[in-house]
Amino acid sequence: MRLRAELANELIERLRQCKLSQSRAAELLDVTQPRISDLMRGRLDLFSLDMLVDMAERAGLRTRVVVTRKRAA
Repeated sequence: MRLRAELANELIERLRQCKLSQSRAAELLDVTQPRISDLMRGRLDLFSLDMLVDMAERAGLRTRVVVTRKRAA
């Protein structure tokens, strides 16, 4: 869930920076306008991580996952 939230926040910020209407963002990201509305309202339970990665790529964002070991306490 944390990865989805982080990616969604970056995607939302990108859309806001570009000052796109939800309709135009939907066209750019190849999804419907209601899906953009869901994203903007934080309905992350409706999005898979794969879907968010695809949308981010279409928005010009590059994604990368870094996995590290936890440090011992």
